[in-house]
Amino acid sequence: MTPNQSRQYGVEIIGSGNGLPSRRLTNADLVKMMDTSEEWIIQRTGIEERRLCDWDSGEKTSVLAAQALQTAIDDAGITPADIDLIVVATMTPDMPTPTVSCLVASKIGCDGVPAFDFNAACSGFVFSISTVHELLKGGMFKTVALIGADCLTQYIDYSTAGRTASILFGDAASAIILRRTDDTSKGLIAHAMHTDGAGSSILLIPGSRSDHPDPENCEDREVKRVYMNGPMVFKFAVKKFPEVIQETLDLAGLEADDVDHYICHQANARILEAARKRFGLHEDKLRININKYGNTVAASCPLVFNELCKDGSIKPGQRVMFIAFGAGLTWGASLWQL
Repeated sequence: MTPNQSRQYGVEIIGSGNGLPSRRLTNADLVKMMDTSEEWIIQRTGIEERRLCDWDSGEKTSVLAAQALQTAIDDAGITPADIDLIVVATMTPDMPTPTVSCLVASKIGCDGVPAFDFNAACSGFVFSISTVHELLKGGMFKTVALIGADCLTQYIDYSTAGRTASILFGDAASAIILRRTDDTSKGLIAHAMHTDGAGSSILLIPGSRSDHPDPENCEDREVKRVYMNGPMVFKFAVKKFPEVIQETLDLAGLEADDVDHYICHQANARILEAARKRFGLHEDKLRININKYGNTVAASCPLVFNELCKDGSIKPGQRVMFIAFGAGLTWGASLWQL
């Protein structure tokens, strides 16, 4: 498709859907696996349970992503033939190659369209939605499927030694369908994207001992497992989360109350509550669902968006801001007019 260089379009979100594993890992389950307590987990994270892939039955990132996309397609009232591009935000592909997006295209009968993966860890969906907007706005594509999908539990150490990360993460996928429209009032209002590679050592999955922040003392069990310096990650998130919200509001020339919904990455309930208080937001404006899913990385924001759509909270004409932060270090926000 050749873009019309003299034409600018609006962008609308016309459908959403989820792909969730059936298996649940509760705090009570974790108590049996490590030295912790249900009260300790809830107090520090707000999480009550998280979903885990059943690897033996074939559940993995591409499978959940395809389920999420098919549900979003049905919700949008379109067919796979209507999709011009598939983008998957993920840091946990099934394998180094092919990409999750290519596998998803095949699973839903959408071969032939371009497809690629986008890795910005927990910020992947937020970075991707701003990028996809520009591809639609310029007329390069008409209908794009954007999926946030991660199955991080395969990299978790479920022992007391790995407790910092193991209580947090769950597996999930969630998708939205974006479509070009002649209504130029719809779409991206303002966005911000940031990275700080110098901070990468506080949250990573080391591929070898040499990648570990302390290679001399790194044990074999720590290789290819999530390493997280909890206090440093919390400090980073508490600082950057409100900063990027304010930055995006300033770019848009809006006040905090001018935004109807803050669609936030679900990393920690305490961080979300702090942001809610910082901007004086009613709880209806900042949905927290980490208690049901845990931290689902790139699937986190679209899971919240889909939940709001399904219960009727999202309405045409509203403003929504997607916000995330994660490994990299990465952080960003994308403010939309629906």
